[in-house]
Amino acid sequence: MKKLRVALLRGGFSAERQVSIKTGDMIAKNLDKKKYQVFLFDPAKDLIKLANLLNRKKIDVVFPALHGPLGEDGAIQGMLEVFGVPYVFSGVLASALAMDKEMSKKIFKKEKIPIPKYFIFTKNNHISLKKVEFPCVVKPLTQGSSIGVTIVQKPSEFKKALKKALDFGPRVMVEEFIEGREITVAVLGNKKVKALPLIEIKPKTSQFFDYQAKYEVGGSEEICPAPINQILTKKIQELAIKTHLALGCRGVTRTDLILHSSQPFILEINTIPGMTKTSLVPQAAREAGINFQQLLDRLIELALEK
Repeated sequence: MKKLRVALLRGGFSAERQVSIKTGDMIAKNLDKKKYQVFLFDPAKDLIKLANLLNRKKIDVVFPALHGPLGEDGAIQGMLEVFGVPYVFSGVLASALAMDKEMSKKIFKKEKIPIPKYFIFTKNNHISLKKVEFPCVVKPLTQGSSIGVTIVQKPSEFKKALKKALDFGPRVMVEEFIEGREITVAVLGNKKVKALPLIEIKPKTSQFFDYQAKYEVGGSEEICPAPINQILTKKIQELAIKTHLALGCRGVTRTDLILHSSQPFILEINTIPGMTKTSLVPQAAREAGINFQQLLDRLIELALEK
């Protein structure tokens, strides 16, 4: 049987570069060597080499294990569309919408998907502190992995949080802080989709599921399946599917939400979630009876689906 030639992209240009390298290396290690011939590329170094191979039709499918701007935001996806090569995860538009928290929230609002209240701050749009309710969440508009995010408890902390978020781009989201349980839901599929078991996240090293809690060993406790009754679990899964479909996502996504009492509020959707064996999506897949190698196979099948 002829092996499928897979270009695996990891590294890239964003602040999440190191996470992407870990994700990519884990995927490379677990892709079935009997089925795939794997070529590793770092877009920050090998973009011309990759474009050459794509142009010469030497690659069958691309697996972009990239996070953050110029990896998860539709930029790389647009290049792959130009070369007409199939790729894992969501397309150009869905990737761009999901990365831009303001645009995705506008769509969620229109689709009646419950979200926290928010407003946008730019360097030219000065905010009166009278408008801000504390505590609140201050975050960059186009970053992942909770980079640049601060939970602001009081007015004296607000300016510092804004400055931190503005280091990552010219627009910042100031979001209502909702007290509740942190839940994440993976959705697998293109048009025909299924939600995987819920995961509850209990950060141990910080106040919320920030970069440290996500990536340090023992940074958080992740409970899968989440201890939530069947009726509420189904409601949350249906909401995650609605979120996935609202942006036109493909492959697999991970939707993060806060469960306040029995009301879920969608925070954001990730179109290239972490894919190491200990990452949240593989954990949920494993609970659903799909091991890591099978999950990678399924993602490649979805990429090749017409």
